Amino acid sequence: MTAALEVPGVHLTAAHLIALRDLGTAPDGPTGAGTSLGSGFIAKRRGTGQDIEDIRAYVTGDDMRHLDRAATARTGNLHVRTFREERDRVVLLVADFRPSMLWGMRRALCSVAAAEALAYIGWQAVEAGERVGLLAITAREPVLVPARRRVRAMLNVIGGMVEAHQRALSMATQALADPPLDAALSGIARIAPTGSDVLIASSFDTPGDGLEDRLSDLSRRRGIHRIEIADQAITSLPKGDYPLIDASGTRVSVQLRDTPDGSAAPPTGLDAGLPVDQMLRALEGVNG
Repeated sequence: MTAALEVPGVHLTAAHLIALRDLGTAPDGPTGAGTSLGSGFIAKRRGTGQDIEDIRAYVTGDDMRHLDRAATARTGNLHVRTFREERDRVVLLVADFRPSMLWGMRRALCSVAAAEALAYIGWQAVEAGERVGLLAITAREPVLVPARRRVRAMLNVIGGMVEAHQRALSMATQALADPPLDAALSGIARIAPTGSDVLIASSFDTPGDGLEDRLSDLSRRRGIHRIEIADQAITSLPKGDYPLIDASGTRVSVQLRDTPDGSAAPPTGLDAGLPVDQMLRALEGVNG
């Protein structure tokens, strides 16, 4: 990797994504939600769990099937067992590192912002006891990390994101086209089990003709959450023609024109140009 790519906001590091764990779980973090998922995702719970958490006095409405006979006999009063919640939600993080994500005008590339958002959510999911996995999309082969629990799982996910991003940057000079997003997501059903949540951080460029149908099919048995990434600084550029040179050295012209509502681009979920803590505050309202 050249020195020009080894700068913050361009070069993605494991240390940076690991540090977002503290940002997400601090009481005064971006969402102010402590260890709960600030993005509005509710963990599915399976039964009452198997691990006994406490034995306490019976109160009206308690399930008599949880009666603790030993404590009841010893005290002469009804006592019941309470159980630790057993959570079995799978969270699949989908990071778009295709060529269209390798740009940014201020703080970070859109691809880096996508990784930051997914790492922030992933850390909170791990803290809640969920299984976390990764699908990182590049112009060529994707990187897949199977869903697992605990901190080690999130470290594996971060390693996968860093590896995929380095791979994407190394291909940046090859003028590769985006593979359609619908094709890149074609294997989601095999790696995201029924009932799981799939979070896709992308600019959603080059969606492919079948993206909406694919996401609609997936949403019947999974939670599909889109996190749209862009750098909103582009909306402040004067309208007109901009000469650019692409990775192959070819001069191209990019036109910025008003859209019917008067803005240069539709609103997006996250602004990659903002400081990371401000950017992540927008995740509080993300619900797909």
